[in-house]
Amino acid sequence: MSDEQQAGVAWAWTAPLRKAASRIRPTGPADSGDDAAPGGTVIDCAVYVDGRRRPGACDYDDGLATVRQTPGSFLWLGLHEPSEADFAPIAKRFGLDELAVEAATTRRQRPKIEHFADVTLFVLRTTRYVEHSALTETCEVVETGSVVLFIGDGYVITVRHGPAGPLGPVRADLERRPDRMAQGPWAVAHAVADRMVDSYLEVAVAFENDIDELEDHVFAPQSQNRAAQIYQLKRELMEFKRAVAPLQHPLAALIDDKEGLPKEIRRYFRDVNDHLLRTVERIVAYDDLLNSILQARLAQLSVDQNNDMRKIAAWAAIAAAQTAIAGIYGMNFDYMPELHWKYGYLIVVGLMFTVAALMHRAFRRSGWL
Repeated sequence: MSDEQQAGVAWAWTAPLRKAASRIRPTGPADSGDDAAPGGTVIDCAVYVDGRRRPGACDYDDGLATVRQTPGSFLWLGLHEPSEADFAPIAKRFGLDELAVEAATTRRQRPKIEHFADVTLFVLRTTRYVEHSALTETCEVVETGSVVLFIGDGYVITVRHGPAGPLGPVRADLERRPDRMAQGPWAVAHAVADRMVDSYLEVAVAFENDIDELEDHVFAPQSQNRAAQIYQLKRELMEFKRAVAPLQHPLAALIDDKEGLPKEIRRYFRDVNDHLLRTVERIVAYDDLLNSILQARLAQLSVDQNNDMRKIAAWAAIAAAQTAIAGIYGMNFDYMPELHWKYGYLIVVGLMFTVAALMHRAFRRSGWL
């Protein structure tokens, strides 16, 4: 066996060990892109002192010990889709409630804010618009996930589920603003909430484009049946609404919490709440517009069916007149008027053509044909 082959075998043999090491070794600033990692690994772990990131990599155990000894510092631990086994030692180290552990390992949750002793649990839904070339009966328009934040004394833990809402850009933006980062864990909570709500607005704008395109197709001449596409877009809008609308009450309660939320952060959350209300108003307007489009489409289908029935009825009446004339002259009686005329056949055919032409003209003038 050559040296290259031996090296390849050795590298393959150590792959499981390297994979296990990557699960327990926190990444440094270069990995702060918050990309999805298999198995629920730690995405990033850092200690911030006076708003600036402490150099070097750290694990959450040593980082928390450093924070306890360093005034003006806090720890930010970021994870992606941890299992209960992954999160159990973290919960034990930070003293989190068992209900908090369940919240951190559950993918789909309703937005909420709960307080566990000295820890605040903040759950938000993440959203992402799914690009598609054309709206079909089965295409996905919006993808949702969740972000769970644990805000405690000197630390904040972010747990993301799903590919939507990466937090790497949030961390990078805050690290460029040490004055904001120096405000502590609640500054991180505000930055995450602000990014999620901004993504809601981005998805809402994309939804508006889909609705405009669907409206153009529905009311275009010779339009095909678009009821299935309308229903699909309504289902996707309902999923988007379930991710956004329930956040109103928790966010309002957080703003009114004058003891738990620092005063300098409260005004930032008010701005987030304003953006959230704008998004909810858009969603309600979109829902009403889709209902109107659907009702208009159904009415349009009823009108089209009525027009078809009138055309069928008109042609049936024309055919019935010819059938009546042919039926009368087809009777096998010896004594019938004009039965033995030399030109009777031509006269009857002409009569049938004349009656059909007059009826066709009458139906055309009345709009039936």
